[in-house]
Amino acid sequence: MQIVAPLEDRPLRIVMPGGSGQIGQMLARHFQRSGHHVTVLTRGPYSAPWQTVHWDGETLGPWVETLEAADICINLTGHTINCRPTHANRQAIYLTRIGSTRLLHEAIATLATPPRLWMNASAATIYKRKVDAQRVDLPLDESCEPESDQAGVRSAVPEPWAVARGFIQRTVRDWESAFFGTETPLTRKIALRSGITLSPTPGNVFAVLSNLVRAGLGGSAGSGRQYIPWIHEADFAQAIDFLIAREDLSGPFNLTAPIPAQNRQFMEVLRDAWNRPNGLPAPAFAVWLGGWIMGSNPELVLSSCRAIPGRLLHEGFTFEFPDCPEAAEDLVRQWKSRR
Repeated sequence: MQIVAPLEDRPLRIVMPGGSGQIGQMLARHFQRSGHHVTVLTRGPYSAPWQTVHWDGETLGPWVETLEAADICINLTGHTINCRPTHANRQAIYLTRIGSTRLLHEAIATLATPPRLWMNASAATIYKRKVDAQRVDLPLDESCEPESDQAGVRSAVPEPWAVARGFIQRTVRDWESAFFGTETPLTRKIALRSGITLSPTPGNVFAVLSNLVRAGLGGSAGSGRQYIPWIHEADFAQAIDFLIAREDLSGPFNLTAPIPAQNRQFMEVLRDAWNRPNGLPAPAFAVWLGGWIMGSNPELVLSSCRAIPGRLLHEGFTFEFPDCPEAAEDLVRQWKSRR
């Protein structure tokens, strides 16, 4: 009988399909600092201190060899959701996620020694919003499974979904169905139901909101009562390490801070961190108009999701930044030091 060393006890071979985005690059840097070997599968290879291999996310090819005997696959593939909610964009959002997940199932089925762990990106927005009698959002952990009316994974985006509310929720639900729907006896699976990962890097949500704050526009958006499921990048990376080390864990995990903040609270904290006492609020119609002009999705700002990391907390994971004031101060300090 072959004895395999625990994953955390040795350098790892980590393959990240779709790892060229902000989250992928953050994790790649984190893994390299820890002495692991990282391979990013990308549609457009780029210059990086880690290995990059071309794939198209749609067909099998030479890239499959990178998964043979790899320790971990972390699939982060997916068209950005921060775009105008047109039918073409919604179709790309849906198909890139479900398609790449099904493709990786095909690839893993061909391997003699598949990865021991497969982490697949997901989102905390999978949950159906729950409110009490006073219309206050209730906490959502992994026990709050969304209602499912799907018979199976769809091969194309149904036409009514182009305009239906709840598109992201349905997309994430089908995404996880594609992930967990096929058994992989030799590969442990974890769905990463992440919130908004805050990082002091250009283009990140933190940078966008910080620019608004410094321009005097950092007030609440819409009602300001909507909850933001957020997580500091340091806690995100440490949670990934925790899940890698705990080989007894599988299934979905919320990667969000244990204390979600309402939009108005979050923006107030960010103004305090930047020492900006005031911020002009934006009514919902202004958010929609500004989002369309800027090519972003206003739903990302106006929708509410009070997701909490129930399973991580139950398993003993400790957050370095559980509340947003400390997180905002740290991120602003890093932003200033890098400039």
